[in-house]
Amino acid sequence: MCAWLIDRYGVSWQIVPEAMLRLLMSGDRKAAGRARDAMLKMRKIDIAALEAAFNG
Repeated sequence: MCAWLIDRYGVSWQIVPEAMLRLLMSGDRKAAGRARDAMLKMRKIDIAALEAAFNG
């Protein structure tokens, strides 16, 4: 659902922004968990909302 595209040839691609990886792979597991929980509720990736969740 989130971040998946289908090109004109019917090939599916998943877009993963660098900011999302940085937030989810952080050494601060609580903050990363908040970002993950926020991401799981999204239909479209919202980096600002992920950063807000990460920051508490």
